[in-house]
Parts: sequence; C-alpha cells; structure tokens
Amino acid sequence: MAQEEFKLPKMGESITEGTILNWLVAEGDTFQEGDVIVEVGTDKVDNEVPAPFTGRLVAIHAVKDSVVEVGETIASVEQIAEADVPKQEKTSHAKPQNDASPQPTSRPPEQSKQIKTQPQVSQTFKASSRGNQFYSPLVEQIAKDYHISYEELARIPASGQNGRLKKSDIFNYIENGRPFQFAQAVLEQSGFKVPDLSFDKGQGERVEMDRMRQMIADHMVFSKHTSPHVTAYVEADMSNMVKWRQDHKSKFQSKTGQKLSFTPLFIQAVTRAIQDFPMINSSLDGKEIIVKDHINIGMATALPSGNLIVPVIKAASTKSLETLAAEVNTLATKARDGQLTSEETKGSTFTISNVGTFGSLMGTPIINQPEAAILATGIIKKRAEVIENEDGDTIEIRPMMYLSLSFDHRIVDGFLAGSFLRRIADYFEETPSITY
Repeated sequence: MAQEEFKLPKMGESITEGTILNWLVAEGDTFQEGDVIVEVGTDKVDNEVPAPFTGRLVAIHAVKDSVVEVGETIASVEQIAEADVPKQEKTSHAKPQNDASPQPTSRPPEQSKQIKTQPQVSQTFKASSRGNQFYSPLVEQIAKDYHISYEELARIPASGQNGRLKKSDIFNYIENGRPFQFAQAVLEQSGFKVPDLSFDKGQGERVEMDRMRQMIADHMVFSKHTSPHVTAYVEADMSNMVKWRQDHKSKFQSKTGQKLSFTPLFIQAVTRAIQDFPMINSSLDGKEIIVKDHINIGMATALPSGNLIVPVIKAASTKSLETLAAEVNTLATKARDGQLTSEETKGSTFTISNVGTFGSLMGTPIINQPEAAILATGIIKKRAEVIENEDGDTIEIRPMMYLSLSFDHRIVDGFLAGSFLRRIADYFEETPSITY
C-alpha cells in the first residue's frame, strides 16, 4: 500500500495551530478507523484526532510538544485491510442507537479469561468523581451515548499513559457486559464490604425487553447513579381548580375545539412557580450550574405498550391556556399513535409525571437527566379534612391531591425544593382567573 500524509485537521474556526500532547499509536503499530491516533492541545481545548481509516502508522513527523499548523503533515500512514489488523487489537466502535442500550457481544477466549480475574461487582471501590480524574471529550461523549456515569467510568481499568482512560478501554468494558454497572461505591475507612450475594431469579416465561424499555431502564439507572435523589411532599386542596374546570370545560371546548384536562392547568401553575424559583429550572455541568433562560415542560405520557415517553411543551411560560391545551392534546395523541418526532421529545428543563392517572396516591419519580427536579402529581381523592374558620373548625369533604418533588441535592437544597413545591400547591389551590 502507498503511504499517505496524515495532516493536522481543522479543529475550529479560529484555531490555526496546535501542540502535540501525546501519540497514542507508535510507529509500526496498526489502528482501526475511528481509533484516536494523537492528542492535540489548542488555546481553546484539547482534542483527540481519530484515524480516518484502518491502517498502520509508518512514521511520526511531529514529536511530542512540537507546535504544528493546521494542514501540516504530522505523520505518514498507510491504509490496510481490516482483516490484516491483529485480532487482539480489534475493538468494537459502534455507537448505540438512540432507542436502545448496548448489548454484550460474544467474547474471545482470551477476553473470557481476563474477565474472570477482574474484581467482582460486590467488591469495595473507592468513591471517585470527575473532579479528581481527567476524561477526554471523546471518552465523555461515549459515556454519554451509553449512559455511563462518572462513578462507573472511574471503575473501568485504564491502559493509557498516566492512568488515562482510552476509547478502547471503554469499548472493551462495554463488550464485557459492563461488570461494574451496578457496583456500589463504599468508603474504605468504613470497613463495610458489599456481600457477594447470589439471587435465585426463579423460573418462568422469559420476555425480552423491547428497545424502548431497555432505553428507559438504562436512563433510570444512569439518573440514580448521577444524582443524589431527595423527595419532598405536600398536599393541595384542589376544590377551586376542580370546580373551575367543571364549570368551564364545556365552554372551553366549544370556543377552542380543545378538551380541557388537568394537565395544561398543572403546566401553567408549575411554570408560574418556576418563574418564582428559577434555580429549579437548571442543570449541572461540572462545577457550574446552568440556570435555563427558557422553560420547557416535559410531560410523562403512558404508551399502549406500557412504556413511558416524555413529549415536551416548549417555551411554556409564553403560552396561553388555550395553546397549552392544544399542544398537550396533540402531543398525547401523537405519543399514543407512535407519531412523535425526536424534536418533540427533546429539550425539557422540568418534567411533570401525573401518577394519579394510574390511580396512585403519590409517587417518588426519578429525575429526567440532566434536569434538577421532577414533579409527580397524585390522584385527586375526596377526603375528610379539618377546615379552620373564624367561628371554629369544621370537617368537610374536599378533593385533595399529594404532590411529590424529587430533586438533585447537589444543586437544590431542602429549603429551595420545599418552598418551590409549596408554591406549586398554592397555585393549584387558587381559582384560575381565565373565563369563557
């Protein structure tokens, strides 16, 4: 095969040069398409330069720490057939599909032997986080694609220089079935070790999870591994909202052509509360909190298959009750018919899950990453309540509802969460000011 020039690619509009930080492939070594060959630093960010094809590195022309211009030849390479790459060097590089989690692949005998010598899931691990370990942008993107948390990344054996995790390390780990996916981080000084339990999973019909259920399961585990969940509760007297909806739903449908469910009323009240407490409408990026400048409300919707999907009401704070009702009805119908587009399920900044539609009194929802909190609304149920009046207390029958807020305790504390949840309940208890 003829040799080709491997040139420093363009890495940004304003970047004209870069510094060679580290060669990950030595002269004479083979590589596969997509493997990182060299790490290059610029004045903006460190970059990993992938191989454009499967081949062999013939010669390095730009040594470590040298400064080269974009477009300058930094190595000589030759393209080879994939069959010529030694088996032990091959790694799966396929990205997961958007609606499925990765499946373990068959392992060569040498990999099986290696897995047996790896630590078991029940073994004690030292707690780790992104704060004390560097991960390249490429590794972080792969972890995001596969819903691998930083805690799980910290447990993957690394073969790079200075203990750095390489792309091949993370793909080998995925191929091996992610043995540390459910391992628990335990402080070494506590002296506690997770027992090595072997559960009898029983006998019965085996039903394969569909792709959406796999995605939901992976996302839920990822969320619990990522965010320390805390849940707060309040109850709301729904008398005013229930009566107002009963009095106006016929007029509302006659004028707008839309059915008036409780969902748009809930979204309107939650949006008002978010405007009062904007820190709830945020997400965490490293050591920075991003307070969103828009309010997009996700509404968890049940599908006929039993799975859940979260269509999103964009810019909810700018829309009238009529518009909210129209969008809620349209998205719910499209969800049930399997006609939602990917754009209609992206970009939520806060999610509402109405567990009351299933008859549940309350729920402890799991945060929809990367949001900071999620609200669950329970069933509206008539109960005997003690009502305080000027002339004494009375017992009355009131339609009551429990509200629960699960929040990420890394960025939301109890005072903020409790105040926000109470404000939502206050707005639920008000009589809507809209007339028809």
